[in-house]
Amino acid sequence: MPGAPHHGNRDGAPLDATRARRIAIVRFHLNGEPTAVAVPVHWTLLELVRYTVGLTGTKQGCDKGDCGTCTVRLDGDPVLSCLTLAVEAEGRAVETVEGLGVGGEAHPLQDAFARLGAAQCGFCTPGMLMSASAWLDVLALADDPTFDRATIARVLGGNLCRCTGYTKIIDAVEAVARELLARREESDAPVGADAPDSQRAVAP
Repeated sequence: MPGAPHHGNRDGAPLDATRARRIAIVRFHLNGEPTAVAVPVHWTLLELVRYTVGLTGTKQGCDKGDCGTCTVRLDGDPVLSCLTLAVEAEGRAVETVEGLGVGGEAHPLQDAFARLGAAQCGFCTPGMLMSASAWLDVLALADDPTFDRATIARVLGGNLCRCTGYTKIIDAVEAVARELLARREESDAPVGADAPDSQRAVAP
């Protein structure tokens, strides 16, 4: 019954609190840093990141996998941390919105969201950023990196926003994607007789 004491295990020995709660030590890389955290085995990755480690950029929304506000990246892939057990992170790489920027600089997505007014209340924004950043990494390596706004809408289909009509969010992701592909095209440009003087190969 509720509140009744737990007397012990089958052999009559008393159970200490740690054994009764079944604590696990989860060792993983969090935003590039080796991390080890003790959590109850039934806890989710959301609870580990937000309430044990204290990275509150990952939001707790529906707890049912419907809204996407809790999206993080696990080994590069976007996952719903409210539906992912913390122990599933063992030996893996977890990235949260706090890990997007490098060296104190904002990620291009973060800059575009701010510049183009894609964030209003901001509650959904971290999940949007994590889903979009995963897609951009795939796009950067794709053999055929073509896309349209419908592609971006599908990428963000699991991330709900109650404040906007999504237009500015898609604008921001599209702007970063186009900048990414422009840089890729520039770096892939041949260097030779047809290239500008500044890029022509110099004969030995």
